[in-house]
Amino acid sequence: MIIVMKTKNILTAAGLILGLGLGINGANACTGITLKPKDNSLIVARTIEWGGSEMTNLYTVIPHGYTQRSFVPGGKKDGLEFTATYGYIGLAVEEPEYVVEGMNEAGLVAELFYFPGYGQYVEYDSAYADRTVSDFQLVSWMLSNFSDIDQIQDAIDDIRVVGIDPRSSTVHWRITDSTGRQVVLEIVDGVPHFYENKLGVLTNSPGFEWQMTNLNNYVNLYPGTAGPTKLGNIELAAFGSGSGMLGIPGDVTPPSRFVRAAFYQTTAVPQQTAYAGVMQAFHILNNFDIPVGVEFPIGQVPVNMPSATQWTAVMDMTGRKIYYRTMNNSVIRSIDMKTIDWDNVTYQVHPMDKDKTQTVIPIEIK
Repeated sequence: MIIVMKTKNILTAAGLILGLGLGINGANACTGITLKPKDNSLIVARTIEWGGSEMTNLYTVIPHGYTQRSFVPGGKKDGLEFTATYGYIGLAVEEPEYVVEGMNEAGLVAELFYFPGYGQYVEYDSAYADRTVSDFQLVSWMLSNFSDIDQIQDAIDDIRVVGIDPRSSTVHWRITDSTGRQVVLEIVDGVPHFYENKLGVLTNSPGFEWQMTNLNNYVNLYPGTAGPTKLGNIELAAFGSGSGMLGIPGDVTPPSRFVRAAFYQTTAVPQQTAYAGVMQAFHILNNFDIPVGVEFPIGQVPVNMPSATQWTAVMDMTGRKIYYRTMNNSVIRSIDMKTIDWDNVTYQVHPMDKDKTQTVIPIEIK
């Protein structure tokens, strides 16, 4: 089923995204990891969270030659116009234009993560409207135009990234290309900064450099079991396996999730194939599912949803396949981009869940 959506009042959609972006009540809890199986494939994966209400979650199909124009503050499409050189699949929230992650046919992946309290864009100036791209459309701009990170770095100064609503949070981006290079893009004081991400992990605030420095606070952690060890005249022994990780933070704050993701990712056994790596990524990210309620005071949970983790997406960059599951249905779905004729496919928008019901397979006992 293709959704034909009339453009809503863009500020209504922005109002929901404003709630997402403020970083209140655990809303900004996205977690990203990177895996490299033994067959030289490259897997990037992430969760996206919002516990305030159920979002409209979509995937879009963007063919060659599809033209978009960016929104600007006030809700008008007066910003930069750009046409897709590369076809891509985008995962979007609320509006089809709000692509928060995706992969193009050249194997470039771009992903948006909330970054409240730390980034700062330039102020919108209508004199530069034709160079302006909203932060929630920067992923689309990158996937439409570029095949590698060098090209993005060369072009970023030609545009002005702004927020749709001045009250909303800033975001930062994780960008990975087919060479395996990965960077984090943060815009601070209106200036774009690219940080090489050799670790492959990203969460939210504070900035990426701080998160990497903070890992040094956990130099004592290691995989396996600690001890036994002597304490005076007695011997201390672990209660069970995994005690080498005793002290790893378990809360859902961005710094704690960054540390946990870093250790879970780097201690994971490398898989033989891309497909096995995809399944491994889903298993690792199970640890970052956030149940509804933990981010709200008791008695103030606003909605009844299965999870605050709206979806988990895993991208096989080498195989050009996108996999995802949602809070409504944990069955994994996939899109094989190599089967798409980008010259002839039409622009499409689909719901990520056709039916918001968990698939359950009954087992007959005879």
